[in-house]
Amino acid sequence: MKRILSVNVGQPRVVEYNGEPVTTAIFKEPVAGRVKVNELTLSGDAQVDRRFHGGANKAVYVYPSEHYEFWKSEFPDMDLPFGMFGENLTTAGLLETEVCVSDKIRFGTAELIATEPRFPCYKLGLKFGRKDIVRRFQKSRRSGIYFAVAKIGELQTDDEIVVLERAEQSVTIEDLVRLHDEKKDIELAKRALKVAAMPADWKKKIRKILDNLQNS
Repeated sequence: MKRILSVNVGQPRVVEYNGEPVTTAIFKEPVAGRVKVNELTLSGDAQVDRRFHGGANKAVYVYPSEHYEFWKSEFPDMDLPFGMFGENLTTAGLLETEVCVSDKIRFGTAELIATEPRFPCYKLGLKFGRKDIVRRFQKSRRSGIYFAVAKIGELQTDDEIVVLERAEQSVTIEDLVRLHDEKKDIELAKRALKVAAMPADWKKKIRKILDNLQNS
């Protein structure tokens, strides 16, 4: 069964990076009880720089619990509690290889729409205390999934996750990561441009990839 294993929120804190103070809300902690899902975030959570983290298309960040075993093998000496990747929801049974952009999914009573994968900035390195995690995260293609909020509601740990509607165009979150990294698949690029909930910045990237492929 698809379900929520952990609900994680965080408020801004100031940490040091290269000798300078940096404000970040990537330090998420699990919370108990029901949490409201608002239009742009979870109650009790913050997004410091919405140019890169947050906004309508990145309101809720989901990370599959299945990936934690991989990261534990990569970093055997590190403690990796749920929320380590800055995710709002740590889930079971919801993978990037299966979720498509535009899928509508219910978490508790909230309804969310899958929008895009995550490509982290240097602040993930702040959380891990090592700069190489950003490159290794990208290489792993274990991106997690960003969601927009279609219907506000509430959720909590152990709530069931239910897929309500499947996208007409089958473009998975993993497909987008592959297209971004490899820039090789013309048919995938064409199909991705037809996806209703594809964010505008992604459409711009995909058009550029498609133009380069068609003109090469």
